[in-house]
Amino acid sequence: MTTVVNEPGTTAHEFAGTRALVTGGSRGIGAAVVRRLLEAGAQVLTTARSATGAVPEGAHFVEADVRTRAGARALAAAVRKVLGGVDLVVHNAGGARPHQGALAISDEEWEDALALNYLASVRLDALLAPGMRERRSGAIVHVSSAAVPTSAPPFLHYTAAKAALENYSRGLSLELAPFGIRVNTVSPGRTATPGGEATREQWALLDAGPGQDDTSPPLGRDGQPDDIADAVLFLLSDHAGWLTGSNIFVDGGEFPRA
Repeated sequence: MTTVVNEPGTTAHEFAGTRALVTGGSRGIGAAVVRRLLEAGAQVLTTARSATGAVPEGAHFVEADVRTRAGARALAAAVRKVLGGVDLVVHNAGGARPHQGALAISDEEWEDALALNYLASVRLDALLAPGMRERRSGAIVHVSSAAVPTSAPPFLHYTAAKAALENYSRGLSLELAPFGIRVNTVSPGRTATPGGEATREQWALLDAGPGQDDTSPPLGRDGQPDDIADAVLFLLSDHAGWLTGSNIFVDGGEFPRA
C-alpha cells in the first residue's frame, strides 16, 4: 500500500473522518494548521473576529469574538450545526500589544488579554469537551508562547494570561485523560507571521528594552507557520497517543525553559 505524504509529518487521509475547530485560523499559524488538517482529510471550521486574512479553501469560516461569553456560545453552536460535533480543538487565537512596562497596562487591556489568551479556551472547552467526553475520544491543543518564562514587563498581560493557560491545560489533561481525551500545549517562539511582525514593530517603537536586536534563534532562523503546525498536528494525531499534559516549545532554542 502506498502512503502519500503531503507535508513533513502529515500523511494524506491521516485525519479523514475527523471534525476540527481551529480558532484564529484566517492567517499565520492558525491558517497553516487549518490547511494541514484539510490536506490530511479533516473537516475544519475556523474562526476569527473578521475575515481579514485568507482562510484556506475548503474550511468553514464563522466570524466570532471568542473573548466574550456570547461569542464562545455562538461558536460552539456553529460547530454543532456545521460539523455535528468536534473531535479536535486547536485554541490558536491570541495576542496583545506591548507597553512601556507592566504598570502602563490598563485594567481594560489586562481584561482583554485574559479574555482572549486564557478565558476563551476555558469557555470553549467547557462547551465542547463534554461531547468529546461522551464519545471517549478527542484531542485539544492550546497554543501558548515560549516567551512565558521570561515575563518581559511590556508583555506581562500576555505572558501572565498564557501562563494561566498552561496551568489550566495541564489540569484539564488530568481530568479528561480517563475519557481518552488528550490535552497538550504548544509554545511557539519568534515566528514569521503578520501578527508577530506587527508586535515586534510596536515593541521596537517603544524602545522597551532587551529583545529588539536581529539575533536569530540558536537554530539560525525565525520559525515559519508550518513549523508550529507540524507540532500541533503531531499532538492531534495518533502518533502522540500516549502524550497528554505536555508543553512543546517550538522556538529554535530561543527561550529558556521553565
